[in-house]
Amino acid sequence: MDINVNGKVVLITGSTQGIGQAIAMECARSGAEGIVISGRRADAGKAVVEEIEALGVKASMVAVDLLDEQAGQRIFDHALSTYGRVDALVNSAGLTTRASAEDADRDTWQSLFKVNAEEPFFLIQRMIEHLKAEKRGGSIVNILSMNMHGGTRELTVYSATKAALAVITKNVAQHHRWDRIRANGINVGWADTPGERVMQAQTLGHGEEWLAAASSKQPFGRLLNSDDIARLALYLISEASSPMTGALIDQEQSVAGGLNA
Repeated sequence: MDINVNGKVVLITGSTQGIGQAIAMECARSGAEGIVISGRRADAGKAVVEEIEALGVKASMVAVDLLDEQAGQRIFDHALSTYGRVDALVNSAGLTTRASAEDADRDTWQSLFKVNAEEPFFLIQRMIEHLKAEKRGGSIVNILSMNMHGGTRELTVYSATKAALAVITKNVAQHHRWDRIRANGINVGWADTPGERVMQAQTLGHGEEWLAAASSKQPFGRLLNSDDIARLALYLISEASSPMTGALIDQEQSVAGGLNA
C-alpha cells in the first residue's frame, strides 16, 4: 500500500514538539508540498521548520498560544497567505492539566476547553469554509484521547474536552461527507511524549524512573510513542484511507470496556 500525501499542504497545530512534530515529519517524508507548524515556542518551531526544509519540503511557522483569542484564525490565515490553500488539517495541540469533578475551577475548565475544543472547532469551521469555497474535498484529523471514553478521576475536565471534540468529529464527518470532507480522530492511549515526561517526572513528582516503571506494566513492554501516532495520522490524512470518515480509532494496548486480565 502506497501511503503518501503527495502535493498536499498540511496544517498541524501543536507541532513544535511531540505528536504534532512527529506528524509533521512523517508528512514531510511522505510527499507533502508544504507544512504549517504552529505552537507557543517560536525557537522550537524554527528548528522543526529547518528539519523539514532539509528534506526539500516547504515549511513555515506560526507562533501562537491557543489560549489567545482567535489564535486559530491567525494560523489559518497564515496558511492561506503562504500556500494559497490547505488540504489537510490536524488538530494536535492540547492541554493535559489535571482537574477532577471535585477540585476543578472555572479557569481550568475554560482554558482546557479553549485549547482542546474551542479553537480546534473554529479551525475546522475555517477548513470547511475554505474547501467548500474551492469545491474540493480534504481531510481533518483530530488527536483525541482514550480518556474520552470516561477518563481517570483526575482528568474529568480534560476527558470532557476530548469527548466534545470527538462528537464534533463525528458530526462534521456526517454532515460534510457530500462535500467530500473527511473527518477522523485518534483516541491516543498512554504515550511517551515530551509533555508527558514533564508531567510525570516533574509536575506529578514521579521522578525520572516513571517511564521504565510504566513501560514494564504495558502488554508490549513500552508506552506508545509519537511516531506510532504519526503513522496512523498519515494514513488518515492520505487518500489511502479514503473514503473512510467519522472513524474514532482507539490507539492503545487495551480495549475500552474490556475486562482486565
